[in-house]
Amino acid sequence: MKKLSILILLLLNFFFINSALSKKNNPKIINAFSNPVFDGKGYQPIGSLKWKFKTEGKIFASPIAKNDIVYIGSEDGFLYAIEEKSGKTKWKFKTEGAIHSSTSIFENTIYFGSFDGNYYAVNTEDGKLIWKFKTGGEHWLGEIGMWGMKPETQYMDDLWDFYLSSPVVYENGKTAVVLFGSSDGNVYSVDAKTGDLKWKFKTNGPVHGTPVIDRDKIYIGGWDATLYALNIETGKEIWSFATGTKTGFKGIQSSVAVSDGKVYFGAREPFFFALNAETGKLIWKYDAQSSWILSSAVIQDNTVYVGTSDTYALLALDAKTGAEKYRFKANGYVYTSPAIAGNTIYFGDFTGNFFSLDLHSNGKKSNVVSTENRKQFAASTLKNDLLDFGYTGQNEDLSLYDNNKKVMDQFYQLGSIVSSPFINNNTIYFGSADGYLYAYYLEK
Repeated sequence: MKKLSILILLLLNFFFINSALSKKNNPKIINAFSNPVFDGKGYQPIGSLKWKFKTEGKIFASPIAKNDIVYIGSEDGFLYAIEEKSGKTKWKFKTEGAIHSSTSIFENTIYFGSFDGNYYAVNTEDGKLIWKFKTGGEHWLGEIGMWGMKPETQYMDDLWDFYLSSPVVYENGKTAVVLFGSSDGNVYSVDAKTGDLKWKFKTNGPVHGTPVIDRDKIYIGGWDATLYALNIETGKEIWSFATGTKTGFKGIQSSVAVSDGKVYFGAREPFFFALNAETGKLIWKYDAQSSWILSSAVIQDNTVYVGTSDTYALLALDAKTGAEKYRFKANGYVYTSPAIAGNTIYFGDFTGNFFSLDLHSNGKKSNVVSTENRKQFAASTLKNDLLDFGYTGQNEDLSLYDNNKKVMDQFYQLGSIVSSPFINNNTIYFGSADGYLYAYYLEK
């Protein structure tokens, strides 16, 4: 990977796996997307456009739908509640910063974070504030002279740190808590009704990953390149697993998937890992060919599906061994976390393409829709319809940070998709850097 030119996200995303529940207390876990595996019938390609909803900023967050309303945050600082049938605004809630956090819904409350430094609880019916929790501050990852880019005295935001941590709700009996990470380096547990702090756990770097809960544990990683397993009730560390810290290859942006006693996740260290869920010991790791893995995985039929950055692939890996079964080549970085319905997996790429792939075809049967911006700018931005950082920035000195940022802005014009999809009522929803939330019918 060319770290001064081809650098990528993740993520993200972030899809989050619902997992086995404690038999003792029968807790309820409300992850940000409930589960990336949805009900479906056979192979369902993407159909016609139902509607698209325009915001005034890029969309990096992922949508969620409940009770005929779709919710999405935008870089314009608003959380939107949109009617599923019409695509019209029901209400919108203003924060003082970009919303790169996805949401969770518990009862009549929706939870999310903003770059203004607050995590919010808002009434789903009328968009009124219930409470807000002030963190130590939310910000993009950054440093002076990042990765040797020039000028060496300039402070530089990491151009591929797209997301804030998305909240997860954990209900146990009569109590419920909201869990999320923060740029201040803490993982927080706060009362879901009041926003009062229950506990916090300090890491050694910003935490923009999203927590996943399984039984009595919370799993979360961050920019200190470490995955933590914490006790859900106390926040005490159970185990930790350190990934690599080489310059340009440090950090965990994805969320984990938990299945059959294993924890699966990718990192900027170019590997995808499978750990023992109880001990944190490595079971296997997949070499991603110097490509960050920032997509969060989804697992079905003993197969792990996850996106890659510089190799532009959706991978299908054997869940037991990590052996590659096949790969599907997209046109650019695959930062979105895929969603499965029936025999179909759905995901987007950084060039503004959104794919549906038949899981029974070994990567051979698919269809694609594109953002309007991609249709307009692909010829002038892409090389042979593929993302190529060096090609797009060929007239620029890519040792300069500002020129890297300029290339990224050109990519964004395509309507880059880093928002992960959500499926409801035979419709699939995803956001784009062109500022639109798209709603497409699924073919029956």
